[in-house]
Amino acid sequence: MKIHNIKINGYGSIKNKEINLNDKINIIYGKNESGKSTIFKFILNMLYGASKNKKGKDISDFDRYKPWYTEEFSGKIEYSLDNGEFYNVYREFKKKSPIIYDKNGEDITNKYIVDKNTGNQFFYDQTNIDEELFLSSTAVMQQEVEIDSQNKNAIIQKLSNLAGSGNDNISYKKCIDKLNKKQLTEIGTERSQDRPINKVNNLLETLKNDKRELTLYQDEKYEIEENIDNIKEQIKIEEVEIENLKETVKLKQKLDLEEEKIKINEQINESNKLEIQEIEKEKEKKEEELLKLRENKDIKINKKMYFITLIILLIVNVLSIILLESNLKFLSLISILIWVLAYAFNINNKKMKARKENKKEIDKKKDEINKIDSKLDILRKNADNVDLEIEQIRNKINLEIVNKSDIKDSQIKLEDKVDKLNSLKIKLHSIELDKNNIFPKLDMLSNIEEKIETLEEEKEYLEEKNKSIELAKEVLQEAYKIMRENVTPKFSNNLSNIISKISNGKYSNIKITEENNIIVELENGKYIPVELLSTGTIDQLYLAFRIAIIKEITGENIPIILDESFAYYDNNRLKNMLEYISNNIENQVIILTCTDREKNILEHTNIKYNYINLSNDL
Repeated sequence: MKIHNIKINGYGSIKNKEINLNDKINIIYGKNESGKSTIFKFILNMLYGASKNKKGKDISDFDRYKPWYTEEFSGKIEYSLDNGEFYNVYREFKKKSPIIYDKNGEDITNKYIVDKNTGNQFFYDQTNIDEELFLSSTAVMQQEVEIDSQNKNAIIQKLSNLAGSGNDNISYKKCIDKLNKKQLTEIGTERSQDRPINKVNNLLETLKNDKRELTLYQDEKYEIEENIDNIKEQIKIEEVEIENLKETVKLKQKLDLEEEKIKINEQINESNKLEIQEIEKEKEKKEEELLKLRENKDIKINKKMYFITLIILLIVNVLSIILLESNLKFLSLISILIWVLAYAFNINNKKMKARKENKKEIDKKKDEINKIDSKLDILRKNADNVDLEIEQIRNKINLEIVNKSDIKDSQIKLEDKVDKLNSLKIKLHSIELDKNNIFPKLDMLSNIEEKIETLEEEKEYLEEKNKSIELAKEVLQEAYKIMRENVTPKFSNNLSNIISKISNGKYSNIKITEENNIIVELENGKYIPVELLSTGTIDQLYLAFRIAIIKEITGENIPIILDESFAYYDNNRLKNMLEYISNNIENQVIILTCTDREKNILEHTNIKYNYINLSNDL
């Protein structure tokens, strides 16, 4: 893997910073507090996220590196893997998951597993290297090389841990010791005393003895409980019968009300029938009046008056013919004719008016008869409805009543049942008093049985836990055996080769004993414990261990990040280490330093490198 570019928009004290890296050696120079360690943390958090979990520290990475001077808390990293795949990752640290782009700029974020706690696991999916392995193999921090003669044993322990487990923070021997201690402290053995398993077994034996003594009361308990159950069953039966009788009494009251409803409806029906008869009589009267109106079709005219007037006119006309001139005679004849026509017209008008009045009276009578019919329909329907309701009530009564004599006797039966129920309750109370005198011991038995059950579960849990610890020890021992037989020899050879080159052949052979003790062969062939070496040599040996472990446990050539790792190297050791890195390590190397020693040695030995000066930004 090679990191090509990092861009810091806002992270810790750094903002708007872009760094280009080459594939081999990169020196990032800066004075103290200039942000070198911040850059390392930025790379780590870009790959694995900035956790809000303190993880045993005073402050989490998220809170520690969240900028105070800007809302921007983000960045980008570009890198390629050994298989040639190129990735561009942009991350806003306030969000759990970043955005991952491939070489074509296509968003491939959804290709990777997302953990609900840590976010997108893209880098682990790509390299199979988690954050812990990254820190324990490829990254060497300043605090890990700050050793002197007083704390030399701490770094020696780390060397022993690396040799035994592949992790400088994990000791195989301590793991086994901790498992044994955990097994003894949290579980115990048959020979131990006052351990959890011993306490459980002792208490179980005592409780089982108490249980055997209290079991003698069990038969008496069953007899009393059976008697109580029988009485309670009888009480239930009596209560059911009482409830049924109460329902019968209620039914009688209900039926009495229904009978009353029938009487009321019959009275209503009788009233309706009387009203119908009265209205029917009224209807007959109206129909007779209508018939008379229909028979009076012609209008009677006063004919006597008409003929008297006509005779008078004829007499006048005859006299006029005799006495008057011929012209006047004609006029008199015409006037008589006009009067006759006018009189006939007048009679016709009176006749028409009389007919209209007659028709109006007929229509009025029809309306009155129709209203009477409507009222009769309503009354008849009401009468039918009342008859129907009476019939329904009678049917309901017939369905609910089987025997009227039973209903009449229900009150007496109810009183008898209540008396019997009270007697049963008194008897039950008496037996329960007996139970209260006997059952405390049986309650103790119940408590003992519950305790025994709880202790059996606890014993089972301890036994399962013991099996788990034994299994963990077996797995650990098997893994250690495999490592000793397969990994450790190869690891020792790689380590010997590295230390020989960086020490100019002074130490050419390193061996790891069965107890994970490290011995070093001197130039004269003698082996000495690593504890006898100088602090500087042990420091050099520790870095060699870390480089060797990278080759063994990481399939990907992850960049080696050295944060002030050469602070305690003299110039000769530093020159050897840089030459070894340049000639023998394929990994990209990022050296974070506050001195010019690395730069000067690389230039003096004509080793190519990429130089980034953080001080120029200050």
